[in-house]
Amino acid sequence: MSSELTPLAYVVLSLVGRQGAGAHDLVQMAASGQELYYAGAASKVYERAARLAQQGYLNAEKRPGKTRERTYYTLSDTGLAALQAWLEQPSRFPRIQSEAVTRVFASDLAVDEGAVVRSLQALESEIERLHRVLDDDERRAMQFPHRARQLRLVRSLGRRLLDAHTDWLAEVEDILGPAKPNRQRRHGDADDASDARST
Repeated sequence: MSSELTPLAYVVLSLVGRQGAGAHDLVQMAASGQELYYAGAASKVYERAARLAQQGYLNAEKRPGKTRERTYYTLSDTGLAALQAWLEQPSRFPRIQSEAVTRVFASDLAVDEGAVVRSLQALESEIERLHRVLDDDERRAMQFPHRARQLRLVRSLGRRLLDAHTDWLAEVEDILGPAKPNRQRRHGDADDASDARST
């Protein structure tokens, strides 16, 4: 694994993949995944791809676009070797920074615990939006038949993460405030949750 490559660099190399990708396509693909799977602004993908080309990890060429020439990237032999070496490295548990968890943790200090519960309700619309993002990803997956299995597994994790948050919000409302009867999980089977009410 190259010491000069950052986690975002490996994301870019992975998105370029075997078939290559245009700079604009890379940004779109990164934007659809960054909220669920990895940290890093999609806007930095342009810069990172250009730098990887300068470092020899990507090949860059100009191709005709709708209005002007666009940069198209493919993996160089060096980039493919670096990515293949990285793929064999142990994966670490993802780093998580959840404002919702911090709010629940500190809710014993709140003037009104119900206000904390209400503050978490904004997550519901975010969860619905992210489900729609995954639905769009599923429709676009036919453009990448060579990655059909991999994309299905990635979407599976995304849906499980969203379902876990939906279940957790219901549990928080049940314990700290009145539950909302209309909430339901969009995907997946219900799992047995630990009974925090017994503590």
